[in-house]
Amino acid sequence: MNEVKASLSRRTFLAGGAVAAAAAGLTLAGCGGGGSTDSKPAEGNSTPAAEPAKGGTLTGGCAYTSTNVNPVGLNGGSALMLAATWHVFEGLYDLDLHTYKTYNALAAADPVKVSDTEYEVTLRDGAKFSNGTAVTTADVANAFEKNMLDATCGAFLSFIDSVAAKDDKTVSIKLKYAFDALLKGRLSVVKVFPASLTEEQLKTMPIGSGPWKYDTVNGDDGGTIAYLPNENYTGSLKATADSMKWSILLDATARTTALQESTIQVMENVPDANGDQLLAAGATVEYIQGFNQPFFMFNTLKAPFDDYRVRQAFYYAVDVEKLISNQMAGHAASITGFLPEDHANYHKAATIYKYDPAKAKSLLKEAGAESVTLTLVVNNNWVKELAPQIKNDLDAVGINCTINEQKINWAEYAASDSTLAYDVMLTPGDPTCFGNDPDLLMSWWYGDNIWTQGRTCWQKAKDGKWAELQTLMQSAREEADAKKQQDLWNQCFDILAEQVPLYPLFHRAVATGYRAEKITGFQPIATTGLVFLGASATA
Repeated sequence: MNEVKASLSRRTFLAGGAVAAAAAGLTLAGCGGGGSTDSKPAEGNSTPAAEPAKGGTLTGGCAYTSTNVNPVGLNGGSALMLAATWHVFEGLYDLDLHTYKTYNALAAADPVKVSDTEYEVTLRDGAKFSNGTAVTTADVANAFEKNMLDATCGAFLSFIDSVAAKDDKTVSIKLKYAFDALLKGRLSVVKVFPASLTEEQLKTMPIGSGPWKYDTVNGDDGGTIAYLPNENYTGSLKATADSMKWSILLDATARTTALQESTIQVMENVPDANGDQLLAAGATVEYIQGFNQPFFMFNTLKAPFDDYRVRQAFYYAVDVEKLISNQMAGHAASITGFLPEDHANYHKAATIYKYDPAKAKSLLKEAGAESVTLTLVVNNNWVKELAPQIKNDLDAVGINCTINEQKINWAEYAASDSTLAYDVMLTPGDPTCFGNDPDLLMSWWYGDNIWTQGRTCWQKAKDGKWAELQTLMQSAREEADAKKQQDLWNQCFDILAEQVPLYPLFHRAVATGYRAEKITGFQPIATTGLVFLGASATA
């Protein structure tokens, strides 16, 4: 199978050469059975990891909050609980978030192709949930059924017709159309849990077959998520610490202080303003360039934002290079296409936005919108630091902007049959926490789902561009030839760059801080969330 992958560029700043060796990468070894002789390293790993240290407590400071612990629907897209799910649950296949390569989790081997639209997957021997009960093929089928019906990740699984238990060890997967090239990566979206769990149990304290299990869960700001090792785990990434504790610290200063004082070993989302402070305190700060982004999202049901020329004017009006230099301290990459330039499926878009106020004014005049007054809803997180310059740049071309900074309540932007309650929004996002194939990334924001139904409402636009995109995306899904598939995706990327109903301003390098002398086997990722799989506490 052809796995879609992206290389991730990283910049590491170490507090002294003594910790350089401790910043070595994590090796993930996926296997077909718990400790069996037919175990093999995950794709891309040729040597086994050194024997990890054991004992102690792994600790992290998380930058996001959520109370949605339910693994169905990828926890509603919660950055916090999705990361928790990576540790507590397994899919048939899981993604190494450092490389985006799949490895066998509950599956003993790759899917066996019965026909172009039917596959069979055999479960690994001895797989058990943390309560000691065996993982069954009925559990797998149930997890897929629930996720296929979910509003969040159902779109990622739309190619599946059915998943059923063929026998005690074999799962039968029937597809609506051929989907070979992307199959394993997409199957990793579904995490398996006992079919016997009630809705209340799924919402409060669900159990899985991963290396960790929940001890206590409080995802509110100031709360903690505590984990214990799953003593019944039979996979290759066994927990090597006695416990793990994540502190929910939304305030960047609080997270920085916690890492500075070594009350946590790892800190998520290091603010650029605090990088030097952490280095001086002996921490390591690592930046990994990825897909993470701030984006403009437009109310395409409201004039003049229903005109793509007006939307384009926003992107020509903003001096993005200045934002990257000043607000991001250089830790971001300019947009030349929907995907970052180091992504394996990158395409240089036919429309590339450079700072050009004259072009912005020309487009506004052409659209009959030389003077636009709007409220820019700004999410109350790291993107708020971008808002003052963006306002100045927009004002300069006749887009008169009032900033409304708030914590976005996405429930307010979910109805498809009501008037959208905003003009333009500035907010961040990054669906690469689910996977990084082009179809998945486009499906998240531009598929037939909540984003186009209730947020941009681009689906309802009269120009037919959304429908054109869907046709191209579906053709790419069914295309077995990699070159032809890429050509179809390139056409999709060009439509997005031209129409910009929701489109990035830049791709951000995600910053993670950690105490290399207190944790080994840890490596940051390019998306939201922390991965402690394979990591050990040393102090």
